[in-house]
Parts: sequence; C-alpha cells; structure tokens
Amino acid sequence: MPFQMPSSACSPKVLIVLHQETSTPGRVGQSLRRRGFDLDIRRPRFGDALPETMAEHAGAVIFGGPMSANDTDAFVHREIDWFDVPLREAAPCLGICLGAQMLARNLGANVSPNSEGYAEIGYYPITPTETGRAFMTWPEKVYQWHREGFELPSGAELLATGNIYRNQAFRVGPAAFGIQFHPELTLAMLYRWTTRGAPRMELPGAQDRRDHFAGRAVFDAALKRWLEEFLDRWIGTAEEPAEVAAAAE
Repeated sequence: MPFQMPSSACSPKVLIVLHQETSTPGRVGQSLRRRGFDLDIRRPRFGDALPETMAEHAGAVIFGGPMSANDTDAFVHREIDWFDVPLREAAPCLGICLGAQMLARNLGANVSPNSEGYAEIGYYPITPTETGRAFMTWPEKVYQWHREGFELPSGAELLATGNIYRNQAFRVGPAAFGIQFHPELTLAMLYRWTTRGAPRMELPGAQDRRDHFAGRAVFDAALKRWLEEFLDRWIGTAEEPAEVAAAAE
C-alpha cells in the first residue's frame, strides 16, 4: 500500500543511512539539501533505529561501507530486512554499493566476490542496457570501491553493466534503485578514502592512487551530471517531487 506524506510536513526529509562514524553523504547529501530536503542521518551500526514506515520521509539513501552484506552482524541483518519498508510502500529508495548489495540480498539475490578475486577500486567503464538508455544518459566511467558484487534480483530491471562485475545498476518497481558505484564522491572524500584505504589499492584489479585522481579529472564531470539527472528522475525537489516520488504519495 503506497505511503502517504503527512499534509503537515513543511520540510520533507530524506533518510540517510551511513555505516561509519566519519562517513558523510557527500555530493548526494549536498544535492538533496539544494533541492530543499532535510537530511535525517542515521547510523544503525551504532544503535540508531530505522523508521517502521516511510510516511515521514520523502525517500531513503543507504550508502556503502567496509563491511559485507554477508556479514553476520545484527545491524547488517536489520538493514537488509528494513528494505521491506520502502519496497512495501513503493517509496523512493536508493542503495549505493553496500546499500545496493543489501537491497539485492533483501530480494533474494546473492552477493559475492568476483570469481577471480578482482576488485574494482578506481574508475571503470559501465555500459547501459537498452532499458538503462531509455531511462537516462549514463557516464562512460564511474568511481568504484568494492570487492563484492550482486546478482540481479528476480523481477529487477538491469540498467547498466560492467566488465569485471556485470551488474552495476538495477531498478525494482517504480522507485527502488541499486547502484554499485559511488556518485557521492567529493574531492575531500577521494583524499580520505585513498589515504585510509591505501591497502585496498594493492588488491588484484585495483588502480593506483595516482590513477584515481587522474580519472577524476577526466570522468567526474559526467558522473556529477549523471547524479543530478538521476535525482531529478528519482526524487525531484521538495516542492516538485519526481514522477516516481509523487506517485508514492
């Protein structure tokens, strides 16, 4: 049953789910604020509860983290199960990297490493499917930071593919999306990730730190345009919701 936005809501909120004490919603959060949304930031890993309904939120974004969607930690299972809420209410929901893998797990799909042990850490090409091209324009390369990927859930539409991890973006129903890559990345985040996560760049398939910065100079503008167009289509603005968001009201 579609959720109902309360008529008294004057500052629509977007639920932001983060997984580390120092994590931020980056460029996604910046754009949502410019669009007139308040950010309701929660960290279930550190005890924050998640809402039992999306009635007080215009949408939800579940971000990445160093943990695995296959971990046995209680908060991981709670987050995977929580996707039932936006899916049941057809509320706008976006999973990024770990968030996409959790969404896939909720829908019965497996999450696993590449069969040859390769990681995607840096800028890698993606190719939109026919369905993806019909939905929007996609960038040539996107920023990745992962060593596991998701199967395509049953009933989902595949929107973009990659060479190492095939499934890069999918849509379920009118308003739930999962993407493997990181459009939220700011320059400050790039410095932080490549410094604190330096050992990850030694993994098979990962790119050198200098290539991350060189790739950003070439490919970031298109990824930023992609994010703005995606948010236009997925959630719109606080005053003018996107078609999928308005349909869920």
